[in-house]
Amino acid sequence: MIASATRLRGLVQVAVAFVIVLMTQRASAHKPSDSYLTLEVDGPVVHLRWDIALRDLDYALGLDGDGDGKITWGELRAQSSEVGAYALGRLTLRGDGDAPCATELDPKGLAVASHSDGTYAVLRFDAKCARDIASVGIDYRLFFDIDPQHRSIARIDAKGTSRTHTLTKNEHEARFTFEDAGHLRQLGSIVKLGILHIWAGYDHILFLLALLLPSVLVRDDKTWRPVERLRPALLDVLRIVTAFTIAHSITLSLAALELVTLPSRLVESVIAASVVLAAANNVRPVLRQDRWMAAFLLGLMHGFGFSSTLMDLDLPRANLLETLFGFNLGVEIGQLTIVLVVVPLAYKARRSDAYRRGGLVGGSIAIAVLATIWLVERVFDLKLIS
Repeated sequence: MIASATRLRGLVQVAVAFVIVLMTQRASAHKPSDSYLTLEVDGPVVHLRWDIALRDLDYALGLDGDGDGKITWGELRAQSSEVGAYALGRLTLRGDGDAPCATELDPKGLAVASHSDGTYAVLRFDAKCARDIASVGIDYRLFFDIDPQHRSIARIDAKGTSRTHTLTKNEHEARFTFEDAGHLRQLGSIVKLGILHIWAGYDHILFLLALLLPSVLVRDDKTWRPVERLRPALLDVLRIVTAFTIAHSITLSLAALELVTLPSRLVESVIAASVVLAAANNVRPVLRQDRWMAAFLLGLMHGFGFSSTLMDLDLPRANLLETLFGFNLGVEIGQLTIVLVVVPLAYKARRSDAYRRGGLVGGSIAIAVLATIWLVERVFDLKLIS
C-alpha cells in the first residue's frame, strides 16, 4: 500500500514538473522564434532569400540604437553589414562535395517583410558552387547560442519540386537530393513540420492539458471523484480531442485558403484567453460534461494560430491541398502523443488526493497564471517573461 502511494505521488510529481518546466523555459508569449529560408537551385548557383525576425536580430545585435523599443528602417540599414555578416557566418551551404559554396550577399538585397508575428529583415544572396549540383547540404547555426528553441523552416525549390524541412539546434544539418524529391518525401516533411509545430506551441499544449486533466474524474456537487472504469475517461477524451481536431481543421483550412483572415495579435490573444478559461474551469467548473463544446469553440481560434506557420512559409499554391493535409496530420500526431502520455498517468493517479489537489487544481492554477501573463503580453504588446 505504501509502495503504491509512493508511485502515485511520483506520477503526480512528473505531471506537475511538466508544467513547471514549461513555465521556466523561454515560454514566449508569441509563436516560437523562427526564420524562413527559401532556396532556389539554378545549375551551380543557389539563390537564397532569408527572412529573420527583427526582434531576434535586435536581441543579438542591438539594432534599436535609440532604445525607444522600435526598430526603424534607418536603424536596420545602418547595421546592414553587421546583420549580413552575422547571418552568413552562421549558415553554410555545400553542393555535391564537401567544399562549401561561396556566398555573396546582394548589397541591395536588404528589405523588410511582414509575417504573422511581426516584421522580418529579408536578406538575399547567392551561393555559387563549383559545378551544377544534384544535391545541396545546409548547416544552420543562427541564434542557437542565445535561443536553443530557435528554428528555421527551409523551403527548397529544385527541378519543379518544392520541399520543406525544419532545422533546429539538435538537427541543424540536412542534405537534399533533388532526384528523390517525390510526393511522399514532400508530404513527410510537411507532416514533420506539423508535429514540431504542436510540440513547440506551449499555449496549444497547455490548452490541451487543461482539457485532459479532469477527464479521469467526475464532478459531484463541489468535489471531484475518480471514474471507476477507464471507458468513461476515454470517451471523454475522445469527445474533446475530436471536437478540437474538427474545429482547428476548419479554421486552419479557411485561413490557409485565404477565405478568412484575422489579425495575428487578436488570434494570439484569444488563444491565451482560451487557455485561461480551460484551466479556470477545472478550479471553478462551469462546464462539466460539455467540455467538448469548449474544446470546439475555442479550438476554432487555435486553427488560425496553426495557419500562421503555413502562411509565413508561402508554399506554392499548386501543392496547397497536399500541404494542408500533411500539416494537419502532423498536428494530430503531435496532439495524440501528448494524449498518450498524459491520460495513462492521470488515470493511474486519479484516486489520490495529490492528483486531485496538486495535479488538477494546482496544475490548472499554474497553467492559468502563465496563460494570464501571455494574455496581458499579447493584448498590450508587452514582454513580462523571457
